[in-house]
Amino acid sequence: MKKTKELDRGNLRQVILDSPKQIKTGLELAKDIVVKGNFKSVEVSGMGGSSLPANVLRIYLNSIYMKNPKKNKSFGIYQNRFYSLPHEAYDECLNFFASYSGNTEETLSSFREGLKHKLPAVGFAAGGKLAEACKKNKIPCAMLPDGIQPRYATGYFFSAMVGVLINAGMIEDVSEELLKMSKKLEKSVVALEKEGRAIAKKLKGKTPVIYSSAKFKSLAMIWKIKINENAKTPAFYNFFPELNHNEMVGFTNPQGKFHVITLMDKKDHPQNIKRMEITGKLLKKKGIGNTLIEMPDDNIFNTIFSTLILGDWVSYYLALEYGQDPTPVVMVEELKKMLA
Repeated sequence: MKKTKELDRGNLRQVILDSPKQIKTGLELAKDIVVKGNFKSVEVSGMGGSSLPANVLRIYLNSIYMKNPKKNKSFGIYQNRFYSLPHEAYDECLNFFASYSGNTEETLSSFREGLKHKLPAVGFAAGGKLAEACKKNKIPCAMLPDGIQPRYATGYFFSAMVGVLINAGMIEDVSEELLKMSKKLEKSVVALEKEGRAIAKKLKGKTPVIYSSAKFKSLAMIWKIKINENAKTPAFYNFFPELNHNEMVGFTNPQGKFHVITLMDKKDHPQNIKRMEITGKLLKKKGIGNTLIEMPDDNIFNTIFSTLILGDWVSYYLALEYGQDPTPVVMVEELKKMLA
Protein backbone atom coordinates (compact mmCIF):
# COMPACT_ATOMS: atom_id res chain seq x y z
CA MET A 1 0.00 0.00 0.00
CA LYS A 2 2.96 2.30 0.58
CA LYS A 3 3.88 1.89 -3.09
CA THR A 4 0.31 2.77 -4.05
CA LYS A 5 0.38 6.01 -2.03
CA GLU A 6 3.79 6.97 -3.38
CA LEU A 7 2.70 6.52 -7.01
CA ASP A 8 -0.88 7.78 -6.72
CA ARG A 9 0.04 11.34 -5.85
CA GLY A 10 -3.30 12.67 -7.10
CA ASN A 11 -5.22 10.16 -4.93
CA LEU A 12 -7.11 8.80 -7.93
CA ARG A 13 -8.13 5.76 -5.92
CA GLN A 14 -10.35 7.98 -3.75
CA VAL A 15 -11.80 9.66 -6.84
CA ILE A 16 -12.86 6.24 -8.16
CA LEU A 17 -14.29 5.21 -4.78
CA ASP A 18 -16.34 8.44 -4.65
CA SER A 19 -17.48 8.36 -8.30
CA PRO A 20 -21.01 6.93 -7.67
CA LYS A 21 -21.75 10.02 -5.54
CA GLN A 22 -21.41 12.19 -8.64
CA ILE A 23 -24.89 11.16 -9.81
CA LYS A 24 -26.68 12.95 -6.98
CA THR A 25 -24.55 16.08 -7.41
CA GLY A 26 -25.10 16.20 -11.17
CA LEU A 27 -28.88 15.98 -10.83
CA GLU A 28 -28.84 18.79 -8.26
CA LEU A 29 -26.76 21.00 -10.58
CA ALA A 30 -29.39 20.67 -13.32
CA LYS A 31 -32.52 21.13 -11.23
CA ASP A 32 -33.01 24.80 -12.18
CA ILE A 33 -31.97 24.53 -15.83
CA VAL A 34 -35.06 24.61 -18.04
CA VAL A 35 -34.75 24.95 -21.81
CA LYS A 36 -37.97 25.27 -23.76
CA GLY A 37 -38.43 23.98 -27.28
CA ASN A 38 -39.56 21.06 -29.41
CA PHE A 39 -36.23 19.40 -30.09
CA LYS A 40 -35.69 16.43 -32.35
CA SER A 41 -32.04 15.93 -31.43
CA VAL A 42 -29.28 16.73 -28.93
CA GLU A 43 -25.75 17.60 -30.02
CA VAL A 44 -22.98 17.21 -27.44
CA SER A 45 -19.86 19.19 -28.32
CA GLY A 46 -16.88 18.05 -26.25
CA MET A 47 -13.40 16.61 -26.45
CA GLY A 48 -11.49 13.92 -24.58
CA GLY A 49 -12.88 13.13 -21.14
CA SER A 50 -15.61 15.74 -21.57
CA SER A 51 -16.98 13.88 -24.59
CA LEU A 52 -17.28 10.49 -22.87
CA PRO A 53 -20.59 11.29 -21.10
CA ALA A 54 -22.31 11.59 -24.49
CA ASN A 55 -21.32 8.02 -25.34
CA VAL A 56 -22.78 6.83 -22.04
CA LEU A 57 -25.87 9.01 -22.45
CA ARG A 58 -26.67 7.48 -25.84
CA ILE A 59 -26.64 3.93 -24.47
CA TYR A 60 -28.78 4.92 -21.49
CA LEU A 61 -31.37 6.93 -23.43
CA ASN A 62 -31.76 4.27 -26.12
CA SER A 63 -32.44 1.72 -23.41
CA ILE A 64 -35.05 3.71 -21.47
CA TYR A 65 -36.81 4.65 -24.73
CA MET A 66 -37.07 1.01 -25.82
CA LYS A 67 -38.30 0.10 -22.35
CA ASN A 68 -41.02 2.76 -22.26
CA PRO A 69 -41.53 4.64 -25.58
CA LYS A 70 -44.76 6.22 -24.36
CA LYS A 71 -42.98 8.23 -21.64
CA ASN A 72 -39.89 9.18 -23.64
CA LYS A 73 -39.40 11.17 -26.83
CA SER A 74 -37.49 9.65 -29.70
CA PHE A 75 -34.59 11.94 -30.58
CA GLY A 76 -31.09 11.63 -31.95
CA ILE A 77 -27.96 11.95 -29.81
CA TYR A 78 -25.05 13.35 -31.81
CA GLN A 79 -21.46 14.09 -30.85
CA ASN A 80 -19.27 16.86 -32.13
CA ARG A 81 -15.51 16.56 -31.66
CA PHE A 82 -14.37 19.46 -33.82
CA TYR A 83 -13.98 23.25 -34.03
CA SER A 84 -17.28 23.83 -35.84
CA LEU A 85 -20.82 22.55 -35.57
CA PRO A 86 -22.22 19.90 -37.94
CA HIS A 87 -25.43 20.46 -39.87
CA GLU A 88 -27.75 18.65 -37.44
CA ALA A 89 -26.87 21.18 -34.71
CA TYR A 90 -28.97 23.74 -36.61
CA ASP A 91 -32.06 21.56 -37.11
CA GLU A 92 -34.34 21.85 -34.05
CA CYS A 93 -31.44 20.70 -31.92
CA LEU A 94 -30.59 21.29 -28.27
CA ASN A 95 -26.85 21.92 -28.11
CA PHE A 96 -24.83 20.81 -25.09
CA PHE A 97 -21.32 22.28 -24.81
CA ALA A 98 -19.18 20.21 -22.43
CA SER A 99 -15.70 21.18 -21.28
CA TYR A 100 -14.61 20.26 -17.78
CA SER A 101 -11.79 22.82 -17.76
CA GLY A 102 -13.96 25.29 -19.65
CA ASN A 103 -10.99 26.08 -21.87
CA THR A 104 -11.09 23.36 -24.56
CA GLU A 105 -10.38 25.25 -27.76
CA GLU A 106 -12.48 23.05 -30.09
CA THR A 107 -15.51 23.26 -27.81
CA LEU A 108 -15.16 27.01 -27.32
CA SER A 109 -14.99 27.48 -31.07
CA SER A 110 -18.20 25.47 -31.53
CA PHE A 111 -19.84 27.38 -28.68
CA ARG A 112 -19.06 30.72 -30.32
CA GLU A 113 -20.61 29.46 -33.56
CA GLY A 114 -23.77 28.38 -31.72
CA LEU A 115 -23.91 31.75 -29.97
CA LYS A 116 -23.56 33.58 -33.27
CA HIS A 117 -26.54 31.71 -34.71
CA LYS A 118 -28.58 31.90 -31.49
CA LEU A 119 -28.91 28.13 -31.16
CA PRO A 120 -30.56 26.68 -28.04
CA ALA A 121 -27.69 25.79 -25.73
CA VAL A 122 -26.60 24.59 -22.29
CA GLY A 123 -23.05 24.66 -20.96
CA PHE A 124 -21.39 22.07 -18.71
CA ALA A 125 -18.10 23.13 -17.12
CA ALA A 126 -16.16 23.43 -13.86
CA GLY A 127 -15.10 26.97 -14.74
CA GLY A 128 -12.89 28.59 -17.38
CA LYS A 129 -13.86 30.53 -20.48
CA LEU A 130 -16.95 28.46 -21.23
CA ALA A 131 -18.51 29.21 -17.84
CA GLU A 132 -17.63 32.89 -18.23
CA ALA A 133 -19.11 33.05 -21.74
CA CYS A 134 -22.31 31.33 -20.61
CA LYS A 135 -22.74 33.81 -17.77
CA LYS A 136 -22.03 36.78 -20.02
CA ASN A 137 -24.50 35.64 -22.68
CA LYS A 138 -27.16 34.34 -20.25
CA ILE A 139 -26.77 30.75 -21.38
CA PRO A 140 -27.62 28.21 -18.64
CA CYS A 141 -24.56 26.35 -17.39
CA ALA A 142 -24.24 23.38 -15.02
CA MET A 143 -21.23 24.28 -12.89
CA LEU A 144 -19.45 21.02 -12.08
CA PRO A 145 -17.20 20.53 -9.02
CA ASP A 146 -13.56 21.02 -9.99
CA GLY A 147 -10.33 19.35 -8.89
CA ILE A 148 -10.33 16.06 -10.84
CA GLN A 149 -9.34 14.91 -14.31
CA PRO A 150 -12.08 15.37 -16.98
CA ARG A 151 -12.18 11.64 -17.69
CA TYR A 152 -13.34 11.13 -14.10
CA ALA A 153 -16.20 13.63 -14.25
CA THR A 154 -18.46 11.36 -16.34
CA GLY A 155 -21.00 10.93 -13.53
CA TYR A 156 -21.36 14.71 -13.08
CA PHE A 157 -21.78 15.34 -16.80
CA PHE A 158 -24.11 12.39 -17.40
CA SER A 159 -26.55 13.07 -14.57
CA ALA A 160 -26.60 16.82 -15.20
CA MET A 161 -27.42 16.18 -18.86
CA VAL A 162 -30.14 13.73 -17.86
CA GLY A 163 -31.54 16.35 -15.49
CA VAL A 164 -31.71 18.95 -18.27
CA LEU A 165 -33.51 16.48 -20.54
CA ILE A 166 -36.02 15.66 -17.78
CA ASN A 167 -36.73 19.37 -17.27
CA ALA A 168 -37.16 19.84 -21.02
CA GLY A 169 -39.80 17.09 -21.06
CA MET A 170 -37.78 14.95 -23.44
CA ILE A 171 -37.51 11.95 -21.11
CA GLU A 172 -39.40 10.64 -18.10
CA ASP A 173 -38.23 11.58 -14.63
CA VAL A 174 -35.68 8.87 -13.84
CA SER A 175 -33.94 10.80 -11.06
CA GLU A 176 -35.18 8.57 -8.22
CA GLU A 177 -34.09 5.45 -10.05
CA LEU A 178 -30.65 6.94 -10.74
CA LEU A 179 -30.21 7.86 -7.07
CA LYS A 180 -31.26 4.38 -5.98
CA MET A 181 -28.90 2.66 -8.43
CA SER A 182 -25.99 4.97 -7.55
CA LYS A 183 -26.40 3.98 -3.89
CA LYS A 184 -26.23 0.34 -4.93
CA LEU A 185 -23.12 1.10 -6.96
CA GLU A 186 -21.41 2.67 -3.92
CA LYS A 187 -21.67 -0.69 -2.13
CA SER A 188 -20.01 -2.62 -4.98
CA VAL A 189 -17.02 -0.34 -5.67
CA VAL A 190 -14.61 -2.18 -3.36
CA ALA A 191 -15.54 -5.60 -4.76
CA LEU A 192 -14.96 -4.24 -8.27
CA GLU A 193 -11.57 -2.95 -7.10
CA LYS A 194 -10.47 -6.46 -6.15
CA GLU A 195 -11.59 -7.82 -9.52
CA GLY A 196 -9.92 -4.98 -11.42
CA ARG A 197 -6.62 -5.49 -9.64
CA ALA A 198 -6.57 -9.18 -10.62
CA ILE A 199 -7.28 -8.36 -14.27
CA ALA A 200 -4.53 -5.72 -14.30
CA LYS A 201 -1.96 -8.36 -13.35
CA LYS A 202 -2.96 -10.37 -16.44
CA LEU A 203 -2.40 -7.32 -18.65
CA LYS A 204 1.08 -6.38 -17.46
CA GLY A 205 3.56 -6.65 -20.31
CA LYS A 206 0.81 -7.07 -22.91
CA THR A 207 -1.20 -4.74 -25.15
CA PRO A 208 -4.84 -4.75 -23.99
CA VAL A 209 -7.56 -5.15 -26.63
CA ILE A 210 -11.11 -4.51 -25.41
CA TYR A 211 -14.06 -6.11 -27.21
CA SER A 212 -17.81 -5.79 -26.68
CA SER A 213 -21.11 -5.99 -28.54
CA ALA A 214 -22.06 -3.14 -30.89
CA LYS A 215 -24.53 -1.86 -28.27
CA PHE A 216 -21.81 -1.37 -25.67
CA LYS A 217 -18.89 -0.46 -27.93
CA SER A 218 -18.64 2.94 -26.21
CA LEU A 219 -17.84 1.17 -22.94
CA ALA A 220 -15.04 -0.76 -24.66
CA MET A 221 -13.77 2.55 -26.06
CA ILE A 222 -13.78 4.16 -22.60
CA TRP A 223 -11.86 1.20 -21.15
CA LYS A 224 -9.29 1.71 -23.91
CA ILE A 225 -9.05 5.45 -23.17
CA LYS A 226 -8.65 4.93 -19.41
CA ILE A 227 -5.84 2.43 -20.02
CA ASN A 228 -4.14 4.93 -22.36
CA GLU A 229 -4.37 7.83 -19.92
CA ASN A 230 -3.91 6.02 -16.61
CA ALA A 231 -1.42 3.26 -17.44
CA LYS A 232 0.28 5.32 -20.18
CA THR A 233 0.32 2.33 -22.54
CA PRO A 234 -1.30 1.52 -25.90
CA ALA A 235 -4.69 -0.20 -25.94
CA PHE A 236 -7.29 -0.84 -28.62
CA TYR A 237 -10.98 -1.72 -28.91
CA ASN A 238 -13.49 -3.17 -31.36
CA PHE A 239 -16.91 -4.82 -31.33
CA PHE A 240 -18.76 -7.96 -32.36
CA PRO A 241 -19.76 -9.16 -34.89
CA GLU A 242 -17.80 -6.72 -37.07
CA LEU A 243 -14.37 -7.70 -35.73
CA ASN A 244 -14.98 -11.32 -36.83
CA HIS A 245 -14.97 -10.10 -40.42
CA ASN A 246 -11.56 -8.41 -40.31
CA GLU A 247 -9.58 -7.67 -37.13
CA MET A 248 -9.65 -11.23 -35.85
CA VAL A 249 -7.55 -12.33 -38.83
CA GLY A 250 -4.77 -9.99 -37.70
CA PHE A 251 -4.01 -12.35 -34.82
CA THR A 252 -2.88 -14.96 -37.33
CA ASN A 253 0.50 -13.26 -37.24
CA PRO A 254 0.59 -11.02 -34.12
CA GLN A 255 3.53 -8.63 -33.83
CA GLY A 256 3.64 -8.47 -30.07
CA LYS A 257 1.98 -9.73 -26.90
CA PHE A 258 -1.75 -9.09 -26.56
CA HIS A 259 -4.50 -9.84 -24.07
CA VAL A 260 -8.14 -9.57 -25.12
CA ILE A 261 -10.85 -8.57 -22.67
CA THR A 262 -14.42 -9.19 -23.84
CA LEU A 263 -17.28 -7.33 -22.15
CA MET A 264 -20.22 -9.68 -22.58
CA ASP A 265 -23.85 -8.63 -22.35
CA LYS A 266 -25.81 -11.70 -21.17
CA LYS A 267 -28.91 -10.31 -22.93
CA ASP A 268 -27.09 -10.04 -26.24
CA HIS A 269 -28.18 -11.94 -29.36
CA PRO A 270 -27.38 -15.63 -28.73
CA GLN A 271 -25.37 -15.86 -31.93
CA ASN A 272 -23.24 -12.88 -30.89
CA ILE A 273 -22.51 -14.50 -27.52
CA LYS A 274 -21.53 -17.64 -29.39
CA ARG A 275 -19.16 -15.56 -31.52
CA MET A 276 -17.49 -14.16 -28.39
CA GLU A 277 -16.93 -17.61 -26.94
CA ILE A 278 -15.61 -19.13 -30.19
CA THR A 279 -13.36 -16.15 -30.85
CA GLY A 280 -11.82 -16.63 -27.42
CA LYS A 281 -11.01 -20.25 -28.29
CA LEU A 282 -9.48 -19.27 -31.63
CA LEU A 283 -7.34 -16.60 -29.98
CA LYS A 284 -6.14 -19.10 -27.39
CA LYS A 285 -4.84 -21.32 -30.20
CA LYS A 286 -2.73 -18.36 -31.36
CA GLY A 287 -1.31 -17.82 -27.89
CA ILE A 288 -3.47 -14.76 -27.19
CA GLY A 289 -4.73 -14.57 -23.61
CA ASN A 290 -8.36 -13.56 -23.19
CA THR A 291 -10.68 -12.74 -20.31
CA LEU A 292 -14.48 -12.83 -20.61
CA ILE A 293 -16.31 -10.41 -18.31
CA GLU A 294 -20.06 -10.82 -17.81
CA MET A 295 -21.58 -7.38 -17.33
CA PRO A 296 -24.39 -7.05 -14.74
CA ASP A 297 -27.80 -7.05 -16.40
CA ASP A 298 -30.19 -6.00 -13.62
CA ASN A 299 -30.49 -2.36 -14.73
CA ILE A 300 -29.03 -0.39 -17.64
CA PHE A 301 -27.49 2.19 -15.29
CA ASN A 302 -25.73 -0.55 -13.32
CA THR A 303 -24.65 -2.29 -16.51
CA ILE A 304 -22.99 0.90 -17.73
CA PHE A 305 -21.44 2.27 -14.56
CA SER A 306 -20.35 -1.01 -12.93
CA THR A 307 -18.56 -1.88 -16.16
CA LEU A 308 -16.93 1.56 -16.30
CA ILE A 309 -15.78 1.43 -12.68
CA LEU A 310 -14.28 -2.01 -13.24
CA GLY A 311 -12.38 -0.50 -16.16
CA ASP A 312 -11.25 2.33 -13.89
CA TRP A 313 -9.76 -0.16 -11.46
CA VAL A 314 -8.11 -2.20 -14.20
CA SER A 315 -6.42 0.88 -15.68
CA TYR A 316 -5.54 2.23 -12.21
CA TYR A 317 -3.78 -0.93 -11.06
CA LEU A 318 -2.14 -1.43 -14.43
CA ALA A 319 -0.64 2.04 -13.97
CA LEU A 320 0.75 1.00 -10.61
CA GLU A 321 2.11 -2.22 -12.12
CA TYR A 322 4.11 -0.02 -14.50
CA GLY A 323 5.21 2.39 -11.78
CA GLN A 324 3.10 5.23 -13.20
CA ASP A 325 1.15 7.95 -11.41
CA PRO A 326 -2.29 7.32 -12.99
CA THR A 327 -3.58 10.91 -12.78
CA PRO A 328 -1.42 13.25 -14.95
CA VAL A 329 -1.46 13.20 -18.76
CA VAL A 330 1.85 14.90 -19.48
CA MET A 331 1.84 14.40 -23.25
CA VAL A 332 -1.57 16.08 -23.56
CA GLU A 333 -0.34 19.10 -21.60
CA GLU A 334 2.83 19.28 -23.71
CA LEU A 335 0.75 19.24 -26.89
CA LYS A 336 -1.47 22.07 -25.61
CA LYS A 337 1.60 24.20 -24.89
CA MET A 338 3.02 23.54 -28.34
CA LEU A 339 -0.31 24.41 -29.99
CA ALA A 340 -0.50 27.64 -28.01
